[in-house]
Amino acid sequence: METSAVISCRNIEKKYKNFELKVDELDFPKGFATALIGENGAGKTTLLEIMAGIRLDHKGEVTYFDKFSEKDRENNPEVKNSIGYTGTGTYFLPNWDMKQAKEVQEILFDSFDGEKYEKILKDLAVVNGSAFEKNKKVNNLSDGTRTKVMLAGVLARDTKLLLMDEPASPLDPLMRDKLCSIIRDYLAENEGEKSVIFSTHNVADMENVTDYVAIVENGRVVEKGFVEDLKEKYVYVKGNKADEEKAGKYMFDMTSGSYGFEGLCLSENADKLSGLDLVFESPTLMQITIGVMRANTKLSGF
Repeated sequence: METSAVISCRNIEKKYKNFELKVDELDFPKGFATALIGENGAGKTTLLEIMAGIRLDHKGEVTYFDKFSEKDRENNPEVKNSIGYTGTGTYFLPNWDMKQAKEVQEILFDSFDGEKYEKILKDLAVVNGSAFEKNKKVNNLSDGTRTKVMLAGVLARDTKLLLMDEPASPLDPLMRDKLCSIIRDYLAENEGEKSVIFSTHNVADMENVTDYVAIVENGRVVEKGFVEDLKEKYVYVKGNKADEEKAGKYMFDMTSGSYGFEGLCLSENADKLSGLDLVFESPTLMQITIGVMRANTKLSGF
């Protein structure tokens, strides 16, 4: 599928004492929801923070909306106002109350709509409009409620791109489903012009809203593509114990039990398994990501 990029990353490097993020080339397609998937500590947050401008001490280049540089992002209000970011760290100062959180966002962002913000907070069951709720300290909110407040803030602005770090993690199952609806509605507001990039280590929560994936392991992008393309690239195979050794030569990733085996195989190698008593299935996104992650993890036992 031919698409333009809402963000392009080239030769990104960020080194820590015991970890290095290295992304040679990664384009995030415009008009879609992209999931950055990987284990905790794989580098997802670092990459998102680089794209959001939170981390500036890195090598390489990030291009926004096919024309703006990182310098433009810092100096051109048009770029910053077009990007909304929600993170897992200290987003609001601990001593701020709900009223101050709103006032600061009104000052920082030209397109922030206070009335829309209040409506979203009510829709997400964060406040009921009472003075007590408005004076409540943000630091006293639950992790899930703070996430809702962050979401309300970015959704109350006129943005073209949302960058969200683990937005589903602190939410309950009902709110995770609501989050998927929020993302779909956001993309549909101006079809083809708005984009979402979010990180997750739990694919099942966000699978039904994910269009494109980039799987990150050990600071490297080990797989990327539109979900439907990846489902054609791989096939999920199940077989009996008697065929495990022969099939294993051509499997991309495989788990074995006392009664048989199952795992991912590249579709281009599927014909090499002919003659064996196997079941071939179209893989789910969860099966693809687990297989790719397992094939590239440094955890022992895989």
